[in-house]
Amino acid sequence: MSAAHDALDPMLRGFVTAICSEGARLAGGRSLDWPQRRAIAETVRAPWRAGGPTMAQITTHRIDSAAGAFDLRLYRPAGLRHPAPALVYVHGGGWCLFSLDTHDRLMRELAARAGIVVVGIDYALAPEHPYPTALRQCVDAVRTLRTRADDFALDATRLAIGGDSAGANLALATALQLRDADGHTGLAGLLLHYGAFDTAIDADSAATLGAADAMLSADEMADYWRAYLGPAADRCRDPAAVPAHAALHALPPTLLLWGERDVLAAQNAAMAARLRASGVEVDTQAYAGAPHSFLEAMSVSDIAREALARGAGWLRTRLAPAGAGA
Repeated sequence: MSAAHDALDPMLRGFVTAICSEGARLAGGRSLDWPQRRAIAETVRAPWRAGGPTMAQITTHRIDSAAGAFDLRLYRPAGLRHPAPALVYVHGGGWCLFSLDTHDRLMRELAARAGIVVVGIDYALAPEHPYPTALRQCVDAVRTLRTRADDFALDATRLAIGGDSAGANLALATALQLRDADGHTGLAGLLLHYGAFDTAIDADSAATLGAADAMLSADEMADYWRAYLGPAADRCRDPAAVPAHAALHALPPTLLLWGERDVLAAQNAAMAARLRASGVEVDTQAYAGAPHSFLEAMSVSDIAREALARGAGWLRTRLAPAGAGA
């Protein structure tokens, strides 16, 4: 194991070891295609989404879109009044892996802790569905929730969007698309967990935090970008695909959470600084000893649970009814 692995919080080190070793065992040294990689990822993540809060209702809705029909899954905790505030959540997985199922507990935790509806987007995965398919579906999801808010018992004026890793990329890009199309995002907040905002990973991060035994290696991240954007991904400057190149004005209040032992840590810190410089209200927390994907370790990690509590508290404030106290 690398020195970076040894520097992880002990609870999170066990999580990383378990995920990586089980994935390697199931792969068996084979060269895997994307469907095979997805199947292994679902199996490896299954134990980590077990348990957690029970929802009063979980429903799935099919949404038509010019980018292809997709599902929304609504998590509604007990005790909510109608219409309810909601977080639209975009799961991570390098645009290529994971699902609503891998992120099921994370979404239930946020719904229960914040006292809101969480709406997961089952967007189409790359490389079979490369950029901009997933982004267009995310934009269509937000527009549908607004125009059909009564159908979902939601308050269209109290919507936030968030995501982790590639999902944080899509969440931020969705807000940028809505801003540019409508002159405003219409969103109350952005909750961004360890986002993939730039195709470039600095050499120090790659060497010290992106080794092969990391939760996310520099080589894996490059592979995901290529699957999403094509072979010339490293030269892409499209701000809707690579938000590091976007103008960031007129965005809603944003909370960025990431781990200091993540190969993407530097670009999250850089994004926070750029958002502030663009006049966006920004809160941040970088967690010592935490790797990429650390929120998935909520069943064993105090750090993950604290991050969930921080995000949920921030959402409660941002999505409170007009005139309500913080």
